[in-house]
Amino acid sequence: MVGRPGTPNSQSVTQFLNQALSQRGPQALAYVEDEKWTIREHLLKVLQEFPGLQVKSAVFNHNDGRTLNLLQAEGTIPMFYQDVKYNIPINIWLLETYPRQPPLIYVKPTRDMVITQRHPNVDGSGMVNCQYLQQWVFPRSNLVELVQSLSLLFGQKPPLYSRPTAPVHVRPPPPPTPPFMNPIHTGGATMQMNPTSSPGLSPAQSPRLSIPYPPYQHTPLHPPHSRNDDPQEQYKRNAVNALTERVRNDINRLMQERHNEMESIFNTQQLLARRSEQLKSGVRELNDEKAALESQLQATLTNTDILENWLRANDRGITRANIDDVFEPVDTLSKQLLECQSSDLAIEDILYAIDKGAQDLVIPVEAYLKHVRVLAREQFFHRATAQKLRQMQVSTQVENMAVRAAYVS
Repeated sequence: MVGRPGTPNSQSVTQFLNQALSQRGPQALAYVEDEKWTIREHLLKVLQEFPGLQVKSAVFNHNDGRTLNLLQAEGTIPMFYQDVKYNIPINIWLLETYPRQPPLIYVKPTRDMVITQRHPNVDGSGMVNCQYLQQWVFPRSNLVELVQSLSLLFGQKPPLYSRPTAPVHVRPPPPPTPPFMNPIHTGGATMQMNPTSSPGLSPAQSPRLSIPYPPYQHTPLHPPHSRNDDPQEQYKRNAVNALTERVRNDINRLMQERHNEMESIFNTQQLLARRSEQLKSGVRELNDEKAALESQLQATLTNTDILENWLRANDRGITRANIDDVFEPVDTLSKQLLECQSSDLAIEDILYAIDKGAQDLVIPVEAYLKHVRVLAREQFFHRATAQKLRQMQVSTQVENMAVRAAYVS
């Protein structure tokens, strides 16, 4: 059991958590390896925020008979009832599913305290159930906010009250005594309590903190020697004391080195966890891209099959003589437009050949101009006819759409 960070025991707290979370074998804590860094940070922060809590490892018995080594934060948390500060003893178990699932919390009354009956948030066994636990969402939820919510909740209706005492007979008043100090009250001034009066609360002293690695305190191995001791014995004692001091210093140095190594290991673990998330994100993106490429490949293969089937169905030994039979216009306008475009392109080829012949001085200039004039006039006629046919096709399509719209309406 250890104290909180921020005190002289903060290094011992961190060392205890490092050692407990890195334990292997039968005594290992039953937590997921990737979540141990988060558990460590949650505990360090709640111990720093609430000094009445301590952390330790213990065996937890499940209802199904399983026993697991788990961490728990035990001690007291403050609450304010009628403007007076009290400490409520609680026990917070971090189950093996933490931090994905909320912890298990119990109120632990002392012998002179009783759990409030029909409390809205604490049952008869002391188990706590509140809205923050019900709405626990990882990684937003944490122990600090949980304990803060419990402190406010218990201040509205305390979960504990003083155990009633047996009635006493009337007798002469006793001599005056000093005012009764409420051990749960931690304010700046003392609080006087009448045993017969009741805010209904019973105080409980916070347990003392202990640490797993107490600082070594030097004690003499032998009682002080007198001046009449044998010098050889005195030399031996001095040698033993010097050797003990060296061993102690070596142990402290090794413990500090191990502590630094554990800090480095936990930092590396956190870095690896972030890089693991980045790699997982990259793998998801690659899988999405692979799925998109596979979809495109499937579409391409489907179109290829369609074209191959069409070619097999229409392959009738086409030659250069009947290549035009491959193209089948859907209507008369399309057929005329195809003929105009073919003639236009043919004339364009002829003009290119004549131009080439004129450049090579094969065709005289007079013949070149005569043929160009005739072919250009014919090409203009075909192009004008093609433009007119396109306009007629557009008009026909518009009329067809209007007829279909009227039919549908």
